[in-house]
Amino acid sequence: MARSAHSHSPWTVEAIRVLGRQITAGRRMLNWTQSDLAERAGVSVSTLLAIEKGSTGAAIGTVFEIAALVGIPLVGAMDPVGREIIENRLALLPTRVGNSREDDDDGNF
Repeated sequence: MARSAHSHSPWTVEAIRVLGRQITAGRRMLNWTQSDLAERAGVSVSTLLAIEKGSTGAAIGTVFEIAALVGIPLVGAMDPVGREIIENRLALLPTRVGNSREDDDDGNF
């Protein structure tokens, strides 16, 4: 089944492009070739090239794995204090969101 086209916001496109550039810089600082990093990540060189160029089509898990391999910290995942703050905020939020029955004013039950 073919994927439907989805346009991303300019902010998202720019964030992905910047992350791709950070991955390239991290790889070069480690003196790894694209082949070296692709092999370590278990992806093809063409997939890595697309990620480094800022492609929006790569799986987020793949991008995060590659970023971690070159030493890019991700969303405070390694910071215990930051992780605890996020967990505490999530604990205060409802587990589900949606329309409540109280808001249904049309009288149908």
